[in-house]
Amino acid sequence: MKEEVIEIAGRMMRELLERMGMKAQVEVSLGGEDLYLNISGEKEEILIGKHGRTLESLQFLFNRMINKQLKEGIRVFIDVNRYKERRADSLTKMAVRLGERVKRAEKPLTIGPFNSHDRRIIHLALKEEPTLATESLGEGEMKRIKIIPKSQTP
Repeated sequence: MKEEVIEIAGRMMRELLERMGMKAQVEVSLGGEDLYLNISGEKEEILIGKHGRTLESLQFLFNRMINKQLKEGIRVFIDVNRYKERRADSLTKMAVRLGERVKRAEKPLTIGPFNSHDRRIIHLALKEEPTLATESLGEGEMKRIKIIPKSQTP
């Protein structure tokens, strides 16, 4: 069954990319109950979009398509040329740098807006910092993050 799921997912993604006019290779792997697709090829920026928003939408759409086709619940994660890994690294470095700025200035700093995945990366990057706290602000999917010196938390 696993090989069949990998084959169906790979075929569906290749067909979708072909219909979009994209020439790309698709690697598919199964990790536990989750399906991972890594797309590599030309014009990756079209698939990623600004701050990964097009990639998020593609992943959402493909999750719906594959689950309808397979008639079972499986989570699909899509990445393009390891973009998500590079984005996580970039967000972590930014969070640490801004955390240092907040510590020096001893004033809170609000950044964003970020989607839930990016917010989680930033919160985790500063979680172990004993002199800082973070909180999400706002409504909806895109929220801001406030980095606060712990000396100013209630």
